[in-house]
Amino acid sequence: MTSQLRDALRATAEDVPTYPVYERALATARRSHRRRLVAAAATVVLVALAGVTVPLTRTPALDPAGADAALPDRLGLPPIGTLHVTDRPRIGAASVIFSGTAPRLRGWIDTSIIGLVGADSDHYRIMRVGGEAAAGETVYLSPDGQQLARPDGDEDEPGVDVVDLATGRTRHLKSSVTNTVASTPVGWSADSASLVVRDDVPVAFDGATYTSVLSIVSVDGGRWTRLASGAEEARFGSTVAAAPNRLAYQYGRTVAVTDGQGRELSSFLLPDEAWLAGKGAWGPGGATLTVATRRPATGEWTLRQVDPRTGRDGEPLRLPAVTGMLSIRLLGWAPDGSALVAAYQQDPDAAEPPLEEQTGPPATAEQVSSVRVLALTPGATAPRTVLTAPAQVDAVDVADQVIRAGRVRDAEPPGGVGARFWLWTGLVTALVAGAVRYLARRRIRRWLDDRRARASGY
Repeated sequence: MTSQLRDALRATAEDVPTYPVYERALATARRSHRRRLVAAAATVVLVALAGVTVPLTRTPALDPAGADAALPDRLGLPPIGTLHVTDRPRIGAASVIFSGTAPRLRGWIDTSIIGLVGADSDHYRIMRVGGEAAAGETVYLSPDGQQLARPDGDEDEPGVDVVDLATGRTRHLKSSVTNTVASTPVGWSADSASLVVRDDVPVAFDGATYTSVLSIVSVDGGRWTRLASGAEEARFGSTVAAAPNRLAYQYGRTVAVTDGQGRELSSFLLPDEAWLAGKGAWGPGGATLTVATRRPATGEWTLRQVDPRTGRDGEPLRLPAVTGMLSIRLLGWAPDGSALVAAYQQDPDAAEPPLEEQTGPPATAEQVSSVRVLALTPGATAPRTVLTAPAQVDAVDVADQVIRAGRVRDAEPPGGVGARFWLWTGLVTALVAGAVRYLARRRIRRWLDDRRARASGY
């Protein structure tokens, strides 16, 4: 090779751009490291989600509250992070719903929380309801235990929401009552296909007084059939009881009986200190109605049968009296003839109820410290407690089908924390780890560069 050729090749080689092997290697390593970190963060998030969602997607076949349905003998407060009624796995059917003033039953910004217990197990769920809500008074469990009715809280277009516990879907039933400002469910039909709803309509522009409008509403199509209307003070629908193709409801001192289409069949007056006993007021055979009577001198509550056509006393009930309670509500009848009642213990620190409420059934929303379910068995000398609840659980409703099943099971309410707690904990952990990694990226990069430089001998 001549010297001229060698010089020419050298000059040509000097003009060729050099390949930055070390710098490119560092850049490639950094990209790979970032990808690994992103993959690790994504894995953490997926694992957190999988802890809740993967097992939840395997939803077993859901049965209504039927063959295995049973009443739990005690309730517990929902754990922090309890799944909602719309989360998977669906609860399918509930045996009991409950509410109260306990911290775990109160949400943010004037929100109430309704607790639910599965029909055949201690699977707990919660449902948030805007404003004040009470189980068995403004929120009702359907007779088959598969649906919940609640006020929708919409002031512009009032209506009622029906939550399907098997699918998690919510059906909105917009009120057809003109000028209504609030719609509240007050009871179910016996076949769970219709609701009885009360609407509040202002009489004057300033809303100083209201008219109550009572309607039957079909759940499937939202067909509204008017039952009755009158002054708010009469408390239309303060108690609603359903039998196959029949309804009984109270307003003032009057009980009206209608058919399933809302046509009135009869009505009668109740004496003082007597009220339609509750949603289970129809007797086991549907031939009689049950009235709850309070003796002012002793505060003792008793149940008696009346003829639904005339209101006259029927055959005496050999049921024990309930003492020491602010009020009772008849939930239904067990197969052995026992009457199951929700018994409300009075809060000694509660204020005296307003005068307009003292003429109706004793209020339970703000004057109760606790609630329990009692069985009044024919021939027994005293009521038997079949369900207890923690303090500050002051309202309860039980599915009719669970009552008719006649079984009470030993309950083990869940403790610890719920699945939503772990979900949010995993997500927050992943986000914090990602934020720390991003903020420390330069320091990590310098450490990696120094480590690789030492490894390569530089």
